[in-house]
Amino acid sequence: MPFSDLLSADRIVMVVAPGSRDVVLDSAARLLAGDSPTLTPLLAHALRDREQLGSTGIGHGVAIPHARSTAFREPRAAFLRLSHPVDFNAADGQPVDLVFAMCVPDQQVEQHLQTLAGLVERFADAGFRDAVRQARDLTQLRGLLLDPAAPAAGAAP
Repeated sequence: MPFSDLLSADRIVMVVAPGSRDVVLDSAARLLAGDSPTLTPLLAHALRDREQLGSTGIGHGVAIPHARSTAFREPRAAFLRLSHPVDFNAADGQPVDLVFAMCVPDQQVEQHLQTLAGLVERFADAGFRDAVRQARDLTQLRGLLLDPAAPAAGAAP
C-alpha cells in the first residue's frame, strides 16, 4: 500500500521538542485523530496499550506504533520526524527519530498485518531512511512520503 493511501500532508510533521515516548504517542494520536478532543485520548490509549505489549521500535531509529480501532473506516497514518531521538525500547537499543504511527479499523486484521510488513520493508531500506532524515524542510519530507514519482530510495536524484 503506498504511503499516500494512508497519509495526508497535514499528518506529516517535524517535531522540534519530542520529549518522551508517551509525548510522541500523544502527538501521533492527535495527528491521527485530526485534533478531535474525543478521538485523541482514545487513540493515545490504544497506541500506549499496544506499546505495552512490546516495543514498536523496529530498529535503525524507526518505530511503527499502531493500533486497531473503530474510530475510522479506512486505515490512516501519521508520520513524525523527531529532531531529537526518543527511547522506544527498540530491540537494537537505538533511540527513535522516525515514527510512522498507524490506526487500522478493527475488522481489517489481515490488511493491518500486510501494511505493517510493507512499512517494515520500506524502512529497512537505509537509503530511504537517510533521505527522510536529510529532507531539508517539510515540503521535501512530504514529497518523499507522498509523491509516487519521487525518486526511489537509493536512486540518484
